[in-house]
Amino acid sequence: MTTSQHPVVLTTASVEAGNEEVVDANVHVVNAMYAELLDAAEIAPAALGSYYVDFYVTQSLEGGFAQYVFTADREEVDPLIREGLEGMGATAHLELFNRTVEAFDALSQEDAERYLDGDLDTEEEPTDGVRTMEELDGEFEELLETENITALNASWLLGQEGLLVLDEDELAAYIERQVALIPDLEERQARADAEALEDAPDFEIIIRELCDVAGYALEKITMGDPNYIHNGEKTLAWQFTTDHGDFLMVEEDDEAFMINPETQEIVAAVEFEEADDDEMADA
Repeated sequence: MTTSQHPVVLTTASVEAGNEEVVDANVHVVNAMYAELLDAAEIAPAALGSYYVDFYVTQSLEGGFAQYVFTADREEVDPLIREGLEGMGATAHLELFNRTVEAFDALSQEDAERYLDGDLDTEEEPTDGVRTMEELDGEFEELLETENITALNASWLLGQEGLLVLDEDELAAYIERQVALIPDLEERQARADAEALEDAPDFEIIIRELCDVAGYALEKITMGDPNYIHNGEKTLAWQFTTDHGDFLMVEEDDEAFMINPETQEIVAAVEFEEADDDEMADA
């Protein structure tokens, strides 16, 4: 594994507890770093290896290797899992992971779809490939009884050179200092905002546009009220909070309004066009 100047960081409470708490603390720290736009090169390799091994174990326990396939970007995550398993000395789990990957990647498209769909309880006899995947899922659960991956994971984290143990306030301050060192922070934030908007529902996009027009910062969207009376008619109003207080968003024909619920003042308005089906299909 590549040498890194970035240390593994754990919380004080976790190192005074058990193995599971140590592994969970690392997950908490890595999630916090990702949320603040630190990327993989700015996180300790051992922390990433531990994080993704725990992810793999969690997904496999919930739904077998199929669940892992559904939720992971395997091109990126498979190597990190291998590095993590090797680093913590989980040799049996590493061998099983490699066999499972090989077996899954060898499935025909039809068998892969059948395995991923979980459509195995039929009168039709499962193919050798699908049966192999079922057996490997069972082998994974059995292996947990003989090679305690959580204990190995925790021991590996605690044994890292330069380990930092911080309380929650110190952790927040540490991450803040790391973020301050990001040379392209504004560009990363812009990309993150754009990606978030791609997946956002229409009402959220409209609310964000209204906040931009008003010059307010959106804090959270709380709920939709289907019984709000606007201009004498019942309509759906979305309630949201900004750094200037609470507001409502209602749509009317080709406009949307940001309304102060106490004064009924329209704070901002935007016009929009409904995309037709062809446009939606081309988007």
